[in-house]
Amino acid sequence: MSSFQQALAEDRRLSLLLVLAQTPGYSTNAFLLRDAVDSIYGHSASNDQVKTDIAWLSEQGLVTARTAGDVTIATMTARGADVAAGRATVPGVKRPTP
Repeated sequence: MSSFQQALAEDRRLSLLLVLAQTPGYSTNAFLLRDAVDSIYGHSASNDQVKTDIAWLSEQGLVTARTAGDVTIATMTARGADVAAGRATVPGVKRPTP
């Protein structure tokens, strides 16, 4: 992965966490997350990219992920909220700017 692609992935993961932080119940499905990170943060991501990012964030303990049929649902964890707010850092997720 090039350094530019890595930077995009890190920023997209932060964007997913920031969207979840603003979502009632800190939870939503991958389709809504994809649309939100596109319209709010300018990331034109595919469904596969978002699902892969959700799985990666889940491995890091930043979200929990479950599926309902063909739909992936992500829910932010307390650790994910700390990363989104800049109180904690995780390699692979961009740190938010103040």
